[in-house]
Amino acid sequence: MSGSVSQPRAAVVVTGSELLTGAISDKNGPWVAEHLGELGFEVSHVLVVGDRPADLADALQFVRGAALVVTSGGLGPTADDLTAEVVAGFAGVPLELDEPMRAHIADILAAWARRTGFDGPALEEANRKQAMVPRGATALTPVGTAPGLVVTVPDGPVVVVLPGPPRELQGMWPAALAAEPVRALLESVPPARSRSLRYYGLPESEIAATLRDIGAGGLDLSGIEITTCLRRSELEVDLRPGPGASADALADALIAAHERHLVSADGTSTDALVATGLLDKGWTVATGESCTGGMLASRLIDRAGSSAYVAGGVVAYSNAAKTALLGVPAEMIAEHGAVSPEVARALADGARERFGADVGIGITGVAGPGGGTEAKPVGYVCFCVTTADGVVIARDPRLPGDRSDVRERSTDAAMHLLLRAVRG
Repeated sequence: MSGSVSQPRAAVVVTGSELLTGAISDKNGPWVAEHLGELGFEVSHVLVVGDRPADLADALQFVRGAALVVTSGGLGPTADDLTAEVVAGFAGVPLELDEPMRAHIADILAAWARRTGFDGPALEEANRKQAMVPRGATALTPVGTAPGLVVTVPDGPVVVVLPGPPRELQGMWPAALAAEPVRALLESVPPARSRSLRYYGLPESEIAATLRDIGAGGLDLSGIEITTCLRRSELEVDLRPGPGASADALADALIAAHERHLVSADGTSTDALVATGLLDKGWTVATGESCTGGMLASRLIDRAGSSAYVAGGVVAYSNAAKTALLGVPAEMIAEHGAVSPEVARALADGARERFGADVGIGITGVAGPGGGTEAKPVGYVCFCVTTADGVVIARDPRLPGDRSDVRERSTDAAMHLLLRAVRG
């Protein structure tokens, strides 16, 4: 493709010693990297460093060649919150008190002080510390109490400094993109030309074999970066063309080769497809869960606006609950067992009827580590989806893994059965 421009590079630097000890897992790095990719950047690095100024300074020097660097963490009031100071040193400018920002934070902290009773010099010092801004930087209005920063480094990158709590970082993201230095940089970024395909029930080995066949057939793959990742039981195939290349022909070939297992050809998630399908049909869904313990209902309502299509759900773990709450006949449980296709169907019908929903789904299984038998081993899970117009979709696979794996994979499988139902 003539006229193609290489994508500018961006990097993410996440700070927090607790991330290195394993006390908590990093959520900011992947989130920021994904959104930078959507904006058209090639993400070169995601670095995690502790709350040590020298380590953060080294990380910034390491990614200095990027056009954009996004940091998270280290903006609070405590002694180890030193990101603003380190970034100022990286840019070669001093920290200065931003008086309007100090007043804004003071208003936030005053309300907090009234609720908690904590006030005085310590709070005032915390306020002042958070209002210290590198000279010439753009300060971003706090989502919590810490402002973000946008700093232009001479002969270096634009550095966006965001708070560590994911809620605050994500809430501040639109303001960061709207800041003048970032907006100007984005105007020069060519749109992303990557393609993302999602498959369910397809092993990576099949994609590898198909790629070999496609290459042997004459399609030049050398200019395309191909990555595969198994996440939420789905195989994600990302195609990122380099300068002068296009991923469209390769994407078309992969879609045609494995159409039966294709979930989406444009990267749309299963959760979004289920939500859209339910909304398009004007359907509501109800869940009757046993071994998943509400994980499916939680995933369904995780999306904003889910009240439009989620009627409700019941966690019926005990046999008595299955009978009392969802109307599963006790004699059915006695004859077939709580883990059986018959009970899964009764859970789906019971949930649909109790909530007046258009589609119901029942899940019951042996999550382990105990409780399995030769006939119904650990990992044996029964699913059933029923609709008000008579559609029934049932499966009873044996899922691999430990208790957590079985429950998570059961939730994934249930979402795909729902997707089949709404797609007709």
